[in-house]
Amino acid sequence: MKPSSKIDADKPQVTGQVLFRQCYSYGRLEAIFYLDGFPLDNNQSSRAIHIHELGDLSNGCDSTGGHYNPFRVNHPRHPGDFGNFLPKEGKIRKYKTNLFATIFGPYSIMGRSVVIHEQEDDMGKGNNKASLENGNAGKRLACCVIGIRFPFPFACSSVKCLSLV
Repeated sequence: MKPSSKIDADKPQVTGQVLFRQCYSYGRLEAIFYLDGFPLDNNQSSRAIHIHELGDLSNGCDSTGGHYNPFRVNHPRHPGDFGNFLPKEGKIRKYKTNLFATIFGPYSIMGRSVVIHEQEDDMGKGNNKASLENGNAGKRLACCVIGIRFPFPFACSSVKCLSLV
């Protein structure tokens, strides 16, 4: 995870890793978020994290397209809607399970991107079109492309597993 080249210098410079694990094609997708660079004050709000449709970083995080939404459903039921995360002491350390996304098959998140937004996701309750598309989560602070990493830092026990970053 690296800061977007398109954000202002006074915005948080978020860095870190997002690790995915899915041990079987029909298994649940899990994610671990190790993110740093948020303000240290205790009065900050949560940040939205989503999967976006493209792994294109040619124009910073702005070229990652919209939310990954292969089933064309309203937000927050897109496969890549992770919800909101509240940074503590400038960091997000979070483990999430039962995600709707997958790393296998025709709806794989491979080659797409993870984006951290400036604001909290309104979870589709903002009473406007943007809320149903993206949760009014604001500018894109940081992003990364989802790919394969070896050695696997987040391996499954006693089974072969595909672990992604």
